[in-house]
Parts: sequence; C-alpha cells; structure tokens
Amino acid sequence: MFISNAYAQAAAGGDTTSTLMSLLPLVLMFVVLYFVMIRPQMKRQKEHKAMIDALAKGDEVVTAGGLLGKVSKLGESTIGIELADGVEVQLQRTAVVQVLPKGTLK
Repeated sequence: MFISNAYAQAAAGGDTTSTLMSLLPLVLMFVVLYFVMIRPQMKRQKEHKAMIDALAKGDEVVTAGGLLGKVSKLGESTIGIELADGVEVQLQRTAVVQVLPKGTLK
C-alpha cells in the first residue's frame, strides 16, 4: 500500500573505455612521479657510489659533517682523513660528500 515495488537495474555491459579512462590519471601520476623524483635520485646515488669507489690516497675531500681534509688511509668501508698536522680521523666512506680539486687545501 505505502511501499512501491523495487526492480533491479540491468548491469552495464562491459564499458571498458570508461574504466580505462578513470585509471589514466592515476597511471599518469605514477609516470610523472618516476621521472621527477625516483629517476634523478637513482642517478645521484650512482654518481656518489662511483665517486666513493674512485677515492685515492692524497685526494682532498669534504665530509658530511663539514670537515675538510686529505685522504691518508683507505679501507674497505672506512677512510682515514688528515685534518691538520698529525690530526687524523677515521670516517665511513659514505660520509664523503665531495672530492675537491688538488691544491684546494693548503
């Protein structure tokens, strides 16, 4: 009397274009994220690893803590850096941020 009959609606017949179009912005966002953030970071990591592997005795370096010194000892994962006359510290290789040109430190 007060309640009307409810009828089921027919299912949409496989509208794949609308589904693909709704996923397109999400996929596009991931592609942009890869090229803007992930790829440059991987490139910087590769360059830093190559720089650390190429360290040699006598190189002048800057560490992450801001210390400037000359490489005096090389180990597998550590290096010895001479900061001043006779003052030497041991650091991890990954703490080296930059290799300076020869003759920078005097």
